[in-house]
Amino acid sequence: MLLGPVCKFTLKLYIPHPGLLTAVHRNYFCVLNHRELLFNDFGDRVAQLLHVESAIPFLQNRSSSYVQQQSLIVNTHLVFPHDHSLSIVRLKQVYKILQYIEAYQEEHKLGPMPIILCGDWNGSKRGQVYKFLRSQGFVSSYDTAHQYSDSEEDAHKWVSHRNHRGNICGVDFIWLLNPDKCRKPLKTSWNEAVFGIMKYLLLQVASLPEENAFALLKADSSDDRITYSSFCQALCQLGMVHPDRVNSEEMEDLWSEVDHDGNGAVDYKEFQRCIWSPKCYNQEEEDDTEIDVAEGSIVTFEPNDETFGFTVKEAVLFPPEVEKGMWPENYSLSDHAPLTVVFSPVRMPCSPRTPQHP
Repeated sequence: MLLGPVCKFTLKLYIPHPGLLTAVHRNYFCVLNHRELLFNDFGDRVAQLLHVESAIPFLQNRSSSYVQQQSLIVNTHLVFPHDHSLSIVRLKQVYKILQYIEAYQEEHKLGPMPIILCGDWNGSKRGQVYKFLRSQGFVSSYDTAHQYSDSEEDAHKWVSHRNHRGNICGVDFIWLLNPDKCRKPLKTSWNEAVFGIMKYLLLQVASLPEENAFALLKADSSDDRITYSSFCQALCQLGMVHPDRVNSEEMEDLWSEVDHDGNGAVDYKEFQRCIWSPKCYNQEEEDDTEIDVAEGSIVTFEPNDETFGFTVKEAVLFPPEVEKGMWPENYSLSDHAPLTVVFSPVRMPCSPRTPQHP
């Protein structure tokens, strides 16, 4: 059921590097709170979080009263992938954003509400950032409106940027996460994404086949197994260890994920399961899977509760040629194509999420 007026978001990336401007139309939203997130990493990139409330109330279900829908909006500009070593930095920036959102929701005891992430992500649908956000239940509003999938066939249907190298690509997204989406724990998605980058570096950059990659990870171990020490050494060799990338605490978490039986060593089968052939990022399959709430976890709302979310009514890129995967030579307004998405509020059930264990 659609309720109330539509809400329009326009992403226009005429912004000074590396600053951000998030403008909110007073006819649609009023700003309840805002925060700035400094990544304090390579490139001095930042993000802005806005906690907004609808300016026009919506009719509440089975009641004559009206409610004003609240949402969280984040605007950001990720670092450009100048080389493969920045893949993990970009992933870490998104991880920080999602961690910050969770902390903000917990601090203010917020109930289920839609989350919108927008900006220049400096990465396409084929990258780990895209897969990471999909694994967390986010959908690309433009792809949703045009019924594009995550397949390789649909990866190049549209473009939004001609970069300084002259390449055209789709890097500007308005992501939507509705409160009816089942989400795996954030740390789980992070670990899977890091392993994905690790495999890419081993396979594509170091040009190591599976057996040689395992040999690199186990180093000079005498019993043909990977140890924690050799695992850390390999991540360092791959350029993945740094406070801006994978820190010491996250390294221990990754090791715990790989050393599933906790015996202090990883054999070839565990290497294949967790690193070389990890769980795929198939959101459609995840949406059809029930999430088991582990003992000791706390779910803060009932799955039968109702809340408000958004449905994507329309999404348009300008100029029209970019929607066909082409960049017009006579377009000089910007090196980015403005993306406009129109949302409409919709009533939906809440979906519980298994939180992180303390």
